[in-house]
Amino acid sequence: MTENFLNDRRTLSGLTALMLVLFSITNLPWQLDDYDQAKQAWTSYEMVTEGHWCYQRTSDDQGLATKPPLAGWISAAVFTVTRSWDVAWRLPSLLCAALIALALFRIASRAYGNLAGAIAFAAFGFNLLSPRLATLVRSDMPLALVIFLIGLLIWEKIRTGEPWTKRDRVMMFGLLTAGMLIKGPIIYAFLLPGIVVYQFAFRKTGATTAWCGWWPWLASLGIFLVWVVAGWLWVPRFYELVIVREFLARFG
Repeated sequence: MTENFLNDRRTLSGLTALMLVLFSITNLPWQLDDYDQAKQAWTSYEMVTEGHWCYQRTSDDQGLATKPPLAGWISAAVFTVTRSWDVAWRLPSLLCAALIALALFRIASRAYGNLAGAIAFAAFGFNLLSPRLATLVRSDMPLALVIFLIGLLIWEKIRTGEPWTKRDRVMMFGLLTAGMLIKGPIIYAFLLPGIVVYQFAFRKTGATTAWCGWWPWLASLGIFLVWVVAGWLWVPRFYELVIVREFLARFG
């Protein structure tokens, strides 16, 4: 009975509706109630109002926005369509959360059946963290989507035993670049340890490699370094506030 219930399409529809309701109402009323949210919101606002598309100040004008600008670009693009800052700041995270849930269900169902898909879908949607992050004005959920898609691509290669193709490497490059432009090289800390452990553990078994090659990693890092070097050269206090306090401190 349990399996039939979870395999029923109406069950999935009900779970989806409930998850979307939770995602939408968890942070109501929508307010920029902490400094991190206000700082993230200010980046896109300054892009639109003052045209500072690559480097932004903080809202108190005493420092610099310490994250790369991709999340701000997305919010600015949404604002040009919706003309609502609440929607522009919160819709990207909500869509990213919905995409993760949908991908979990589809991939788990394809690999292990609808029961596994429903369990994976519910595990992501009905916990304390996902609804909280789904409409928070932060870059955490977009980064989570990027990391999830990279892990999914690696997992599919291992599961199917297929070799890495040029198309796969281009996809890895695009996802790694997006991660770099959302929060910088911290994405390496989420991905490389697992890849290294897998490569070491299965090096003699002939299993498909989890490593896609060097160029997607180095090319995406190069794009990020262009942004860093330009800020270092031309933006006052960029080295102190961004390079040292934001990025190097995370690996210290």
